[in-house]
Amino acid sequence: MFDHVTLGQRILFGTGAAADNAVAAVEELGARRILLVHDAFAIALADAIAERAPVVRRIDEIVQHVPVENAERATAAAVAADIDAIVTIGGGSATGLAKAVALRTGVPIVAIPTTFAGSEATDVWGMTEGQRKTTGVDPRVLPKVVVYDAALSVGLPATLAVASGLNAVAHAVDGFWAPRADPINRALGTEGLRALFPGLRGLIADPGDLDAREQTLYGAYLAAVAFASAGSGLHHKICHALGGAFNLPHAETHAIVLPYVTAFNAPFAPDAAERVQELLGVQNAAAGLNALRAELGAPASLATIGLKESDIRRAAELALPAVPPSNPRPVTVSDLEGILRAAWVGEQIV
Repeated sequence: MFDHVTLGQRILFGTGAAADNAVAAVEELGARRILLVHDAFAIALADAIAERAPVVRRIDEIVQHVPVENAERATAAAVAADIDAIVTIGGGSATGLAKAVALRTGVPIVAIPTTFAGSEATDVWGMTEGQRKTTGVDPRVLPKVVVYDAALSVGLPATLAVASGLNAVAHAVDGFWAPRADPINRALGTEGLRALFPGLRGLIADPGDLDAREQTLYGAYLAAVAFASAGSGLHHKICHALGGAFNLPHAETHAIVLPYVTAFNAPFAPDAAERVQELLGVQNAAAGLNALRAELGAPASLATIGLKESDIRRAAELALPAVPPSNPRPVTVSDLEGILRAAWVGEQIV
């Protein structure tokens, strides 16, 4: 027995068609005063949309983990401009800022992701204040329309593309044991991984391979849908604590931490472990994920992305209250320290 909810949104998937699909989405919404939120490197697409859609305000100050003060400034600008829709172009941080505005104003979002972050497919919002990241769920922040265009990720540095893709992998894997995990989102997560693993390998082998990028984007979407349904598990709670308190780069943190959380949970979550093992063709899910991280060239440890050894205990203490009671095994602060220390060192998993 289970109770499953699939979030409703329109998906427009077409390589090279981002501007056309975005304009069509805005017209279907009947929007007349648009706030355009975009990463600085997305200026060309932002300009193309602004030429054809009624954009009245643009914001390109994008900061990871969405500081509350940035959200408040963006919201004030949106209210002053009397907007009735938001178009966002960029990675998870740009989508996150749009969500913060939508949370306060209730206006719809058209999201155009340029990475594999997956935030565009969830009703989860997150903001950081006083070195603590708070997340929540609200239907107002779920984009009404998502415009996917694999060509938009071609300009991403390889390291960011890989980290972003491994963040998508984390959505699927963490969703296998998250609080609302059920057979439907497990199936979605599994199919997401089936696309993500070869897709990521393909885009590293040939950065110009648009088929591989489409496959990765498709997998990232499925993984995010699974995550939105299943909820936030142990892995995400740890990463949110690290991001909010120590301002670590979001995608890279997920890429590093996932194998170590998997090593902790897998003995108590055999179905999840078996799904990962089968798709990677390995005998150990955690070791397989860590080998994939190394194969793709993602950062090797939390130390390399800025976490101090002296901060490990504090990070564990910050994460502990957020750990879901439904985690496959009980979690103590010492357990979290162990996971974080292994990830800080970049410990070999066998």
